[in-house]
Amino acid sequence: MRAYAWAGVSLLFCLVAAAQSTPIVLNATPTTVAWGYYWSKAKPVLTVHSGDTVRIQTLSTCGSTERLEEEGVNAADIPAYNDTIYKEVKDKGPGGHILTGPVEIAEAEPGDVLEVQILKIGIDTPFACNGFSVGRGFLPNDFPYGRRKIIPLDREKMIGHFGPGVEIPLHPFFGSMGDAPPESAGRYDSAPPWMHAGNIDNKEMVAGTSLFIPVHVKGALFEVGDGHAGQGNGEVDITAMETFLTGTFRFVLHKDQHLLWPRGETPTSYISMGFSPDLKTATEMAVRNMIDFLVTEKHLSRDDAYMLTSVAVDVDITQLVDGNVGVHAICPKGIFRE
Repeated sequence: MRAYAWAGVSLLFCLVAAAQSTPIVLNATPTTVAWGYYWSKAKPVLTVHSGDTVRIQTLSTCGSTERLEEEGVNAADIPAYNDTIYKEVKDKGPGGHILTGPVEIAEAEPGDVLEVQILKIGIDTPFACNGFSVGRGFLPNDFPYGRRKIIPLDREKMIGHFGPGVEIPLHPFFGSMGDAPPESAGRYDSAPPWMHAGNIDNKEMVAGTSLFIPVHVKGALFEVGDGHAGQGNGEVDITAMETFLTGTFRFVLHKDQHLLWPRGETPTSYISMGFSPDLKTATEMAVRNMIDFLVTEKHLSRDDAYMLTSVAVDVDITQLVDGNVGVHAICPKGIFRE
């Protein structure tokens, strides 16, 4: 994590301190969402400074209010802004995620690193959805049709009632958090994760963690959405427990760091990432990025870093269904006696 890597105790202290400040509020409206894209030319809907805290409201990927009501969701449980945004936003695509933003970080320049401290995540509705459709997901030939399920959420007990006798602990996180990709990428589809992060679908990035994203354009242009109440690694049918979330984030800019790929940090681990259409390539990227971290930040030899990754680091599949598949390597902090 270079100069911006923190020890776990220090990270938690900073997160708690930041959470005590009064956040700027960014609600989801037809004029504050980007439907289906990250883009260097997108107009910022909010400008903040490094160190500012922002509470951001987001939509799910469950569809229109009309569709949700047809599937049996109580109209009173669907946020009013969902219907307004579906009816009024005309500028859409190429992807399907409705992201809130972009948020401009005034001091950000290409070559910097944007640290997104995820201070708090709230589930805004008592339901989530999951579904697959024809030709999508990891096993499209096994399921050549579509199906949808509404999953009731008990937000007090933090349990999702998937079906009779099946209860899933809730671990809310944002599937998509990212900044604008390089200008040459144009209006970039919200689905494939890449060097700008975006639709990483990494379930480790819950409240109390930080995502480090390379900055490619002036202002960074951060967007967030694709809320999940929980997900299995792989996300094999192409959706998680999709739901409406509100997140509180603190943005911290690290100048002139030149990180190439996003990284994560939790109170107990360091996380490297890899994204590619090919699973082997994505895995190689995640492992190489972890080796680079161990060499540059933990001052191991390259040989020792490779061996430590083999004996102590978990290499997990993040997701298999977003065009660019994702792999992340998780290194426990507890092995370092600093």
